[in-house]
Amino acid sequence: MKKAQQNAFTLLELMATLAIVVIFSMFALPSMSEFIKNERLTTQINSLVASLQRARSEAILRHLPVTICSSNGTACTDGNWQDGWIVFVDVNGNASVDAGDEILQVQAQLNGATNLGSSSGDTRIVYDSRGFTPNTNLTFSLCDDRGSSYGKSISISNTGRVTRGGAVTC
Repeated sequence: MKKAQQNAFTLLELMATLAIVVIFSMFALPSMSEFIKNERLTTQINSLVASLQRARSEAILRHLPVTICSSNGTACTDGNWQDGWIVFVDVNGNASVDAGDEILQVQAQLNGATNLGSSSGDTRIVYDSRGFTPNTNLTFSLCDDRGSSYGKSISISNTGRVTRGGAVTC
């Protein structure tokens, strides 16, 4: 008669495998935390870029001024950009949401401990019917608790073009 072969792990093998997994986890978790923070910053700056590009294209398409401003969700505020922003067709060109103005996009407050600010402190950007932003030549910086070495930035030229990169000031 043949003996039945048992396929199992010994307690010693299980403990050794568990120890290896724990050691690898100790190195992987801090890296995962950095990865999550980096991806959060990238996602948030991309949201702002998408809103700016939408505002520019809508201004050209509609032949009307389109404004993007820091907002509480329904109106422009002089608050912080990380609190959110709105994009709206500004029919009378006064950079404020009025009756007859169409809100195109509402961006909620940015999550995480991030800070988004403009170099000039502007809380409104107005695209004219050509897609230009006259008298607006500014840089946005997005930072978290790690400081400017990990921050992201975008610049908006007078022609309305958005470019990524450049110096980050937190």
